[in-house]
Amino acid sequence: MDETFHIGGRAIGPHAPPFVIAEMSGNHNQSLERALAIVEAAARTGAHALKIQTYTPDTMTLDLDEREFHIGDPDSLWTGTSLYKLYGEAYTPWDWHAPIFEHARALGMIPFSTPFDDSAVDFLESLDVPCYKIASFENTDLPLIRRVAATGKPLIISTGMATLAELDETVRAARDAGCRHLVLLKCTSTYPATPANTHIRTIPHLREMFGCEVGLSDHTMGVGVSVASVALGATVIEKHFTLDRSDGGVDAAFSMEPDEMARLVVETERAWQALGEVRYGPTEAERKSLQFRRSLYICADLKAGDVLHRDNVRAIRPGLGLPPGFIEAVLGRSVARAVPRGTALTWDLLK
Repeated sequence: MDETFHIGGRAIGPHAPPFVIAEMSGNHNQSLERALAIVEAAARTGAHALKIQTYTPDTMTLDLDEREFHIGDPDSLWTGTSLYKLYGEAYTPWDWHAPIFEHARALGMIPFSTPFDDSAVDFLESLDVPCYKIASFENTDLPLIRRVAATGKPLIISTGMATLAELDETVRAARDAGCRHLVLLKCTSTYPATPANTHIRTIPHLREMFGCEVGLSDHTMGVGVSVASVALGATVIEKHFTLDRSDGGVDAAFSMEPDEMARLVVETERAWQALGEVRYGPTEAERKSLQFRRSLYICADLKAGDVLHRDNVRAIRPGLGLPPGFIEAVLGRSVARAVPRGTALTWDLLK
């Protein structure tokens, strides 16, 4: 298992709160002003990192609107357009990267990106990003993974659609090329994803199989799935983020709004805090509550020599007397002295 490591000065691992990433993607709607407003809104939510994507339409696909280059699936958010047009609408202009990153850093966030080819890696290296993210659709692009891993920076890889054999190849390629700090994100590559199709029980299995940090790239609506993933060991949570879903945009339909992201940050940290450790017995905070357990009390005024029976000794609160389990051991015995009603029963009261 990788030791706890750091991204941009923030600890990543089981002993640190979950690392929450706000993914801008194409929600800037081709406005730098809106992109910077998204950065500001993400910072206000308490999200720890701001992620964008680095590509151009020409580095992603061909300018064709026919056959497999046309999105004809009626169930797709992007049906009726071409891959090239979609990426032209969604991509973040490269000259925006520096101002976006600078704004995020000024607001205390950790900015980084997902590269989609070697030219994007070279460009992001010039901006000194602290880590890289590989998208699910590129998790079998071994040459790209080797190029990113060779930077020596932490690498986050989404696992959407990948078989176990494919992930094994991916992880081996990353580590052989120099990746020391790896995070695998359980991901379902549907937009939006349903909770039933998310299968977060895979998270501890990923940790066991690959000995690395694990997390969730969450395309479901709401915070429930992400919070539950923390209970299963997720140390990184990524969610798409926008100012307002009603503003539209290529990813708006499955993106979080600011109040939702703020809730995600709070609730995932609460879930992490609640994990604690395996322990039994009263915690320090519980010790005061021990007095409110039931215990054996004298419930009638007794004279010296009176015999205890069920009418004059009972298990009640508080817990200053003998535990209730001793009831059979004391019935039929007599008291050594006069005892007023409401006295905690202790061994020294008996003959």
